[in-house]
Amino acid sequence: MVNYAVDPGLVRPLAPRGVELDVIDGRTFLSLVAFRFERTRLFGAAIPFHRSFEEANLRLYVRRRVEGEGARRGVVFVQEIVPKRAVAFVARAFYGENYVRLPMRHEARAIPENSVGAAALGRRIAYEWRLGRRWHGLRARIDGEPGIAAAGSEEAFITEHYWGYTPHRDGSTREYRVEHPRWRVWSAREVEVDVDASAVYGPRYASFFQGPPSSAFVAEGSDVVVRRGSRLA
Repeated sequence: MVNYAVDPGLVRPLAPRGVELDVIDGRTFLSLVAFRFERTRLFGAAIPFHRSFEEANLRLYVRRRVEGEGARRGVVFVQEIVPKRAVAFVARAFYGENYVRLPMRHEARAIPENSVGAAALGRRIAYEWRLGRRWHGLRARIDGEPGIAAAGSEEAFITEHYWGYTPHRDGSTREYRVEHPRWRVWSAREVEVDVDASAVYGPRYASFFQGPPSSAFVAEGSDVVVRRGSRLA
């Protein structure tokens, strides 16, 4: 999860009707996130050859004020990349999300010390996707054990959004709930972001990855339930 503080004016037009940008310490964020689905089920059914696959997405953070409840803090996806055509089709059809299909690959390997037989120093994590002849991707190193993100931290802000919001062509907004426990995280080291943002996401994001990120970390992940959701009034 690689996170950039951005000008709110860049992303405010992407927030669907009925929500507002969510901020932490007065800052607005876009995140580039890559991960792997495992043992996936659709409406309780396991689909052959579609249970494990990678995804990379570009997201922003929003909130919706609900009377008697407070703020529902959620995510809006700019684009989601998966390697399976059927997955992209289902996500567009049932959730209205901007999924595209591109070839993807990932790697998670131990980094040993130089001496023979020594314990591993950590792990190298990499996710990549190919657009045309060019591979784009994220790479990072993690060491030690993960821990629960401190309350009020940037890591907690990024990982603890439990709603999704999707704009529809008719101007309405679809809201769905995402359920998972709090994730443990590692601080990422030796982070590499090799992405042509203009080619992948469009000219609006041409300068997005040119500067250093505000933060980068790796989340342990967990079981996740994505509810079907409903259209906001």
